[in-house]
Parts: sequence; structure tokens; C-alpha cells
Amino acid sequence: MNLKVMNTEGKEVGTVQVDPAEFGGTVNRQLLHDVVLMQLANKRAGTHSTLRRGEVAGSTKKIFRQKGTGRARAGTKRTNKRVGGGTAKGPKPRDYEYHMPKKAVRAATRMAVLSKLQDQEAVILDKLDLQEAKTGQMSKILGALNLRGKKDVVGKGYDKRIDGVTCLVGLDQANEKVWLSSRNIQGVAVLPVNEFNALTIMRQKRLVLTRDALETLRKGAKAKAGA
Repeated sequence: MNLKVMNTEGKEVGTVQVDPAEFGGTVNRQLLHDVVLMQLANKRAGTHSTLRRGEVAGSTKKIFRQKGTGRARAGTKRTNKRVGGGTAKGPKPRDYEYHMPKKAVRAATRMAVLSKLQDQEAVILDKLDLQEAKTGQMSKILGALNLRGKKDVVGKGYDKRIDGVTCLVGLDQANEKVWLSSRNIQGVAVLPVNEFNALTIMRQKRLVLTRDALETLRKGAKAKAGA
């Protein structure tokens, strides 16, 4: 694949060749789906809890006699059929966590990157060096790359949200200025590539990688593929 390299002003400054084989060659959609579901499940707190009929407050006495009243038979006021009663088969605290083989998870991460490259949803930046942590500066860069929505905050010099476009900015290493400049822009996430996983990549519509970040991903993909 021949990918364009852009600068922060949205102009093409070169190209970079990427061999799909470096990221697994093909995208196994089923594996990718399974790994994303696993990572979503592992993020669940599992603290949901409801009271069963034996746990709610109230007498166990029969509300009225079985026959002779002309009404339907009724048991206690704690039954799930009455307001204030218990919940029938409601959720209780549980652990949703489970794990797939490490090689499968690593392969899914490579496939997620490859899918973004193949679908032309990835943008390669020559470099991303911010002199200071300013949201307006980062918003201007995203706008030049057509990754920014309409202005949503009156009187501000940057876009507060991105209309239907979310993006993940991948860096070769953690950069506090880039993170601080992006955290107030809804729909934009910033991560060093060594913290990438299938979920973080696929939950964002677009992927922005610096040239150094792409090289780090390629080296990591080769090393993990051989592991």
C-alpha cells in the first residue's frame, strides 16, 4: 500500500510504503469481532444488583384469604407482581471478565490497524510537535486534515465537538502537550501506539498516525508476529 504523508497544514509532503503482510496480510473479521467483544466485556463493572422477593422489606403474610372475596388469589406483598415487591430473576453482581489467547489478541490489534489502512480511514502525519498545549491549535490541525466538525461553541476559537467523525491520534510515545490539547475536543482520543488494542482502534472512525508512530507499529508487529 502506498500511503500519503500529510503535514499539519493538510498538505501532502510525501508517501510511505506499507506491506499488508506486516500487519497480518488479511483481516479476519470474526477474530476482530470476538476480541472487541472480549475487551468490552472486561470493561464492565458487573456491580448491577436487584432485590429478590426474599430480600425486600414486607410481611410474608397472605394479603387476603384465598376464597370468598371475589378477587384473584394473592400471596404476599413482596411478590414481583406488585409495586414495591421483589424483582423476578433480576441481575446480581457478577464478573464478566474472560480472556482469549494472547496471540489472538495481538493479531486482532494488527488487523485493526490494517483495516483502517485498507479502508482509507488512516491519516499519516509527517510529525506532530506542538509548541504549547492549546486546544485551538490542535483543532486547527484536525480541521486541516478534514477531521473536524462544525463550530459548536459560540465565541470560542475551536470546535467543541466533531460531527459524526471520531479519531484516534497515535503517537510513538506519550506527549503531554498533544494530550492536553486534545482532551477538550469530543470524539478525539490520544494514545501512544504501545497502548493500542483492537477496541481503542475500532471504536474511533479515523486513525491519525505520525510517521514515527507508524514505524513503531511496524516494528512491533514484526516482533509480535514472530513471537
